[in-house]
Amino acid sequence: MLPTYTRSTSSQATSFFSRKSFRNSEKLLIILVLLTFCFVCFCGFFFLPDNFSTNRVLNVYKQLQKAGPEIFIPAPPVAQQGFNGGDVDPHLLDDREKLQAKIQGELGDIIDRPETHKVDRLDGVPNEGGQQEGPLGEGADARPGGSDDKMGTTTLKFGPDSGQDTDASIREKRDTVKQMMLHAWNNYKQFAWGKNELRPISRRPHSGSVFGAFDFGATIIDGLDTLYMMGLQEEFEEGKEWLARRFSFDNVSVDISVFETNIRFVGGLLSCYALTGDPLFKDKAAYVADKLLPAFQTPTGIPLALVNLKTGMSKNYGWASGGSSILSEFGTLHLEFSYLSDITGNPIYRERVQNIRQVLKELEKPKGLYPNYLNPKTGKWGQYHMSLGALGDSFFEYLLKAWIQSGRGDQEARQMFDEAMPPIIEHMVRTSPGGLTYVSDMKFDRLEHKMDHLACFAGGLFGLGSQTLSNEWSTRYMDIAHGLTNTCHESYIRTATKLGPESFRFSEAAEAKALKTSEKYYILRPETFESYFIMWRLTHQQKYRDWGWEAVQALEKYCRTPNGYTGIKNVYMEDPQKDDVQQSFFLAETLKYLYLLFSDDSLLPLDEWVFNTEAHPFPIKGTNSLYRAAPLTTTSQL
Repeated sequence: MLPTYTRSTSSQATSFFSRKSFRNSEKLLIILVLLTFCFVCFCGFFFLPDNFSTNRVLNVYKQLQKAGPEIFIPAPPVAQQGFNGGDVDPHLLDDREKLQAKIQGELGDIIDRPETHKVDRLDGVPNEGGQQEGPLGEGADARPGGSDDKMGTTTLKFGPDSGQDTDASIREKRDTVKQMMLHAWNNYKQFAWGKNELRPISRRPHSGSVFGAFDFGATIIDGLDTLYMMGLQEEFEEGKEWLARRFSFDNVSVDISVFETNIRFVGGLLSCYALTGDPLFKDKAAYVADKLLPAFQTPTGIPLALVNLKTGMSKNYGWASGGSSILSEFGTLHLEFSYLSDITGNPIYRERVQNIRQVLKELEKPKGLYPNYLNPKTGKWGQYHMSLGALGDSFFEYLLKAWIQSGRGDQEARQMFDEAMPPIIEHMVRTSPGGLTYVSDMKFDRLEHKMDHLACFAGGLFGLGSQTLSNEWSTRYMDIAHGLTNTCHESYIRTATKLGPESFRFSEAAEAKALKTSEKYYILRPETFESYFIMWRLTHQQKYRDWGWEAVQALEKYCRTPNGYTGIKNVYMEDPQKDDVQQSFFLAETLKYLYLLFSDDSLLPLDEWVFNTEAHPFPIKGTNSLYRAAPLTTTSQL
């Protein structure tokens, strides 16, 4: 027998379903539901807008066309490797081609077809329209080439043969570097698209970089101008599309490096704007720079090292001499911020970096040298550690290059450079017993007789200082340039891998060799190749190209993996362990400088372009029509 409450419920259910008719209240409820349904249908049919007309469908298709095929085939596109030892997977490729054909077949007769994008040739070969174009492009006055885009601005365009050397063997070497770029890019695209960097052995994104795990696309933005310069237009458009649709610093609570963000993101975007004239890049550069401006809110105007993207709160590294700012970081903003002010008409960026220079100019320098640390609150130097390598390097680079970038109008910058170099030469540049020239770090009054790989850019720096202005130091600058570049080459060829260590020392026991385990790694750094490139352009001595080719072969042998390039942990071992990181600067700097080393001088000539410390080329004011200066507006307030 069921319990009482169960029997009661069961009886009620049976009574309800056994009735032959509905009660009046139930009938009324059913009628109200039906009337409501009919009313909604009537209003929807007669009063809502017509969403099904022919024009409406046509507009939808046009919107899909503007969105591009990515709406059907999400990014990243299929990388051109990874099947049968590097070939394209024929199944994936076939499916992609069929889907593209189906989309075009279904939509092609309805929508307007997109315009065909073509890359102008710079070698005088007729373009698709049959019109002959010379090396400068019709009506262009900038070297090595240009044409007018839709907005009427001069745009430098590169084809696969742009800047080819007349020597067939050199062309083959340059093509090797180009294929290296494609290998690095395609694997990043396949395994880490939108992330900052690639771990090629693990085949996943690298989340331990200076920008962390957030999707800032550091490799994309850092590598875009290299792709463009190499004539890799399809890959360039992929990166540009990601930038336009996905790149954002909004609503991300993370501390980023002001220095690294400036040289990689602001520098990369400004370079792309200079090369293409596309305002997308200018707008994005200003957007990123604005995120960095809160770091300048200090008593002296010397910016702090880190800024939070969401809150704007800034701070310095705790290890940096009592919370000091670092010379190479706050001193490596001038090129980007000055150029950004010139092309946007907003003076705030130039004002911020000009203030830094004035603070430095008025400070007393111990022995005429610039220490690596400066307290942004008191405006006083931190510990007396001087270096032309880590912590100091690019400050001196930007003094010289700010003068070059300004069309030699910024005389203050050149004066500060020529005042800074003699004390460095006197106190820090030395010659080893074996005849090798090196520039040593100095702590207080003691030389460490150690040179960083980062300081290997100084060969090119002294070379530029010698050749851009004739004065009493020109000959000495060039002697040092040759000597430092040779020493950095020696640090490479004295290893088992023919790749240079992070730091190398000079003593009775060894010269140009790393002695500590922590100094023996190589992380795809570009500084030595930068000096090879600049010294080749200045002297055309064949040894610099020969040394560059040695490096290419070493990179291919020890750093290439099936899925990208990686650094190594010990350059003195025949079979070194790999660090599993493809740095973004490998695409921005290392491969760019090697490509230019094997190109004709007409490709980004040094009398029209100056490279920032991340190898992003900026046009020189007054000599390059791509500078695109805008009228200045009134001072903005932060």
